[in-house]
Amino acid sequence: MSHDLTRAGLLGLAAATVAAGMAGHDARAQSGARMHQRKIASSGEMLPVVGCGTWRTFDVGRQPQDRAPLAEVLAVLFAAGGSVIDSSPMYGASEGVVGDLLAAAGTRDKAFLATKVWTSGRDAGIAQMKKSMALLRTDRIDLMQVHNLVDWRTHLPTLRAWKAEGRIRYLGITHYTDSAHDELERVLRAETWDFVQLDYALDDRAVERRLLPLAAERGVAVIVNQPFGGGGLLRRLLPRPLPAWAAEIGATSWAQILLKFVLAHPAVTCVIPGTGKPQHMRDNVQAGLGPYPDAALLKRMVAEVGG
Repeated sequence: MSHDLTRAGLLGLAAATVAAGMAGHDARAQSGARMHQRKIASSGEMLPVVGCGTWRTFDVGRQPQDRAPLAEVLAVLFAAGGSVIDSSPMYGASEGVVGDLLAAAGTRDKAFLATKVWTSGRDAGIAQMKKSMALLRTDRIDLMQVHNLVDWRTHLPTLRAWKAEGRIRYLGITHYTDSAHDELERVLRAETWDFVQLDYALDDRAVERRLLPLAAERGVAVIVNQPFGGGGLLRRLLPRPLPAWAAEIGATSWAQILLKFVLAHPAVTCVIPGTGKPQHMRDNVQAGLGPYPDAALLKRMVAEVGG
């Protein structure tokens, strides 16, 4: 059985199992069905806590059968109160697919569009960012990030100029591996950024030591990629029954447990699990509702699940 089918098949069972324990739902939960939001420190703007990554999942052709599920993914995200869609020139056709879907649905105004510059050299960076804007069908990008630290010193002056001109709203820096954390720390200390995007998961907690505290200290909003441990952790957990404590945080699936672990950290602003499946998006957005683990439960999660 495939990973996708396994996760989809277990969602209904997990929801039924946990529902009985939800009658005394924790008072820490926010009221209402709209997704929680957190403040972008550099501006005070509020940002929904669960977004959507597009690596691999949105790299499809023009066939309606390939794009229809992705249109539904975005519709589910927006209906839940989410807005962040993260892409990159590195992600194949993803930018163009996102742009086409938003244009077709007339929902550009609902999206917080984040993409990246991923090349070396000033002129190449400018050309690439202009192409991204064209593919995304917009004259303003909400967040432009230097992807994986590539030639960031060269791109930073352009990003600052474009922000001053209103062509981008925020600027950021990204990486996704532990091996880059030392350099990422140096970059965060050396310059002023609105956002940093990094890897963080229940089985990948290296950023807790220095990078997350540093981001909070420097007033840098944090977007988390790979919240499922690159997918391996979620696959390992799917066959296991949900623990009894899942009901304490309103979680009805392992995906929600992993996302709520990440969102429990006060430095985290938004998490962007990637998916091209509407049923997975419906599951993921539920992590933006209800309470999050307290310190005692976080320790238990690490001991029982994190390895």
